[in-house]
Amino acid sequence: MGFIAIWQSVYEINAVSIFVRLFLAVLLGGIIGIERGIKGRPAGMRTYMLVCVGSALVMITNEYLAGLFIGTDPARMGAQVISGIGFLGAGTIIITRDNQVRGLTTAAGLWASACMGLAIGVGFYAGALIGMFFILFVTGVVHRLDTRLVSRSRIIDIYVELHESEHIHSLLEYLQTAKIQVRYLEMQRPKYEPESQAALSLSLRLPKRKQHYEVLVELNAVSYVSFAEEV
Repeated sequence: MGFIAIWQSVYEINAVSIFVRLFLAVLLGGIIGIERGIKGRPAGMRTYMLVCVGSALVMITNEYLAGLFIGTDPARMGAQVISGIGFLGAGTIIITRDNQVRGLTTAAGLWASACMGLAIGVGFYAGALIGMFFILFVTGVVHRLDTRLVSRSRIIDIYVELHESEHIHSLLEYLQTAKIQVRYLEMQRPKYEPESQAALSLSLRLPKRKQHYEVLVELNAVSYVSFAEEV
């Protein structure tokens, strides 16, 4: 069997193509999973491998059924994967005690990995390979760019603990004097410092050329502020 015949065979449903597709799903899913695992994300290499392999197997099975039974919808099972993966992704999204949302990128990555697996399962190898590189680009390069843009944004969300509840008014006056606009305010129970009697979650709009770290340094230096961090 020549190279051309072997190459053509991987686009058909046979033992060779099934092995190639599932192996490629393990490989590409693992590459995405390694990148996320290095960053300590909830879903690591094995999770991405399983999602990608499972999606690929669904499409292989769907393609097999479409050839076995005339009139079978070749995209039906794949559509269920697209919607069903949302349950797995939702399990990675959490809201911390500081009202921080974690896991959105992981959930989106799992969904994208499932889509990549569907492409592999149906034999769309070029789409899967190109998709893998773009997924890595978004989770790696764009992640650093996004972090830099957020750090320079004029909007900052912070959590502040105060020694006494009477200091809330003083804090608001301080922010007004610093020309920092309060967009949102929510009172909470203190979580970190035992001597704190009041805590606030604030969404602030900073004046131009005001960096996030500068605001945090200045707030932590205020005498009645026991703790301040960005959330």
